[in-house]
Amino acid sequence: MDTLWFALNAVLPILILIGLGYTLKRVGFLNENFLIIGNRFVFRVALPILLFVTIYRIESFEAINWSVLVYAVIAIFILFFIGLIIALFFIKDVKRKGPVFQTVFRANYAIIGIPLAQAIGGEVALEVVALVSAVAVPLINILAVLALTLFIKNEDKDLHPFKATLINITKNPLIIAIFIGLFFLLVRSWIPVDSVSGELVFSLENNLLFLYTPLVWIRNMASPLALIVLGGTFEFLALKDMKKEVFIGTFARVVISPLLMIPLAVLLSTKSTFFNFTIIEYPALIALLASPTAISGAIMAKEMHNDEKLAVQLVVWTSTLSIFSIFLVVFIMRSFGLV
Repeated sequence: MDTLWFALNAVLPILILIGLGYTLKRVGFLNENFLIIGNRFVFRVALPILLFVTIYRIESFEAINWSVLVYAVIAIFILFFIGLIIALFFIKDVKRKGPVFQTVFRANYAIIGIPLAQAIGGEVALEVVALVSAVAVPLINILAVLALTLFIKNEDKDLHPFKATLINITKNPLIIAIFIGLFFLLVRSWIPVDSVSGELVFSLENNLLFLYTPLVWIRNMASPLALIVLGGTFEFLALKDMKKEVFIGTFARVVISPLLMIPLAVLLSTKSTFFNFTIIEYPALIALLASPTAISGAIMAKEMHNDEKLAVQLVVWTSTLSIFSIFLVVFIMRSFGLV
């Protein structure tokens, strides 16, 4: 029963907030304008501040487990090639290959992954999530461009998807916040320690509390607001002729990704001297490998002349059904004492 309640406590808060957003939108309490502005605030202000504060709170670079970052990259590439095989052999329509392809490896890491990892592992796990974001977010975005352009003939000769994506990555508020946080972490390692109190002679939380406090307040509201806005954007459309593609993409993201990559992480951790994952690192890997596909994937699909409606439905259905797979993953891992 303890294991069951642990899994429920990790998953149900996410489901409740998404359901709240969906319900408020359906009854007319939230309108499209609020969702657009709310999504913009979450992406450009709240989540960047969350990542910055989380990284700033890390004790030092020595406390970082670099093996989890390496495995995150390996897992993303493995899922990328699985998605490529699926797109080549199981999806016929060229405009639908890309959306299914990217769904396999593209996680909604910021909006669902961060609160999920925090619910499973607490503040310490949240630090690992923030660090994994530094490698996962840019890599996933670059591979998504390849997935969405590989099968589509580019009729616009002035369009350079990779160049545009690289520029967008450098402007991505999440990436900027991560590297500002790492910079502050580096600078903090050079600040001397008071010989009497044992604390740093200067820190944001002690010397600039008037600035640090509102940052923490915004950090605390980031995940709840992100989940409510996500729920408000859900639209369950008639699948019609998209049933096959929605099923394949959803199954790959919700079942194959966590079922294949999380046990591999456990295996490597027990058999390898380099990979060393504990209850601190596994929540971040669950967030990366079991989260549904990202909303931004639907936006990119439209811009790159793929099937936008399919991409949107893949977001909706992976977000809905991943709740069950995440629950099972957390339940099983908790049973073995891994989270």
